[in-house]
Amino acid sequence: MATVFTIGEALIDFIPNETGIELKDVSGFQKAAGGAPANVACTVAKLGGKSAFIGKLGQDAFGDFLIETMTSVGVETGYVCRTDKANTALAFVSLKADGNRDFSFYRKPSADMLLAQEDIEEQWFQAGDILHLCSVDLIEAPVKYAHMKAIQAVQENGGIVSFDPNVRLPLWNSEVECRRTIQQFIPFSHILKISEEELLFITGIEDVEEAVTSLFTGHVEHILFTKGAEGAVWYTKTDRVSVAGYRVQAVDTTGAGDSFIGAVLFQLSKENSKIDEITHEQIKKFLSFANSAAAITTTRYGAIPSLPSIEEVSQFLSD
Repeated sequence: MATVFTIGEALIDFIPNETGIELKDVSGFQKAAGGAPANVACTVAKLGGKSAFIGKLGQDAFGDFLIETMTSVGVETGYVCRTDKANTALAFVSLKADGNRDFSFYRKPSADMLLAQEDIEEQWFQAGDILHLCSVDLIEAPVKYAHMKAIQAVQENGGIVSFDPNVRLPLWNSEVECRRTIQQFIPFSHILKISEEELLFITGIEDVEEAVTSLFTGHVEHILFTKGAEGAVWYTKTDRVSVAGYRVQAVDTTGAGDSFIGAVLFQLSKENSKIDEITHEQIKKFLSFANSAAAITTTRYGAIPSLPSIEEVSQFLSD
């Protein structure tokens, strides 16, 4: 089985005790491990796959908690660095009545931003391994260049690069800088996962089919277009596979997109599928599995604590 490496931020999500109110009015929070790349690594591990997280955490209690949480679900954390130059990142979340959320981040800077090129070793990656990244840690900081080194190493060693822009505009100096950076990194990826809102933001094209087509640039071979409860569409240059989502009572959408792409990458790693040989039937199976994982995640609070096991996904699909 190939290893799914994820790189970027691991942080603490403070989940509100109340829903349907603004962040300023929340009276209490519960601590939960989070950060999109960490969530994806934990998804793969909880489903029974082999995953590893690459990042930097503070020499603080929150960093200890994140290491312990990821290790407890089976993520390899030997690639994590620690620093006393900055603290572990925090994110305070407010939940709307439908489970959607707003964020307030504390990271100026945070430890994850200090991951540097010299922290990455080319020999970590083998042929068939997968590297997954998001855009939060592509800001102008040492961590951006750590990503570049890791991407180059994976490509040179015959691995697969997966990219979920996971747009978080409050963390950028401007929308222009965010869009430009995402557009810079898209051609490096073989797999691109993108939501409805992100597709318009990144391309500026309102027609979905035209917008998706414009993203087949550089190494991009597969685009996973997610539509929340409506399901997802998997595009290749010659095929289009649409699979409906599952209707559940959502309480918190935090981590849903991460569990979706994590479930896809788990299946790719399990089957050691060559990126250019994935069949139409495999895509349908992958999407149904990923949609179910995401649906389960929304029925529970937090990101990593809400991620499903392989048994839960199998049961969900059989019901």
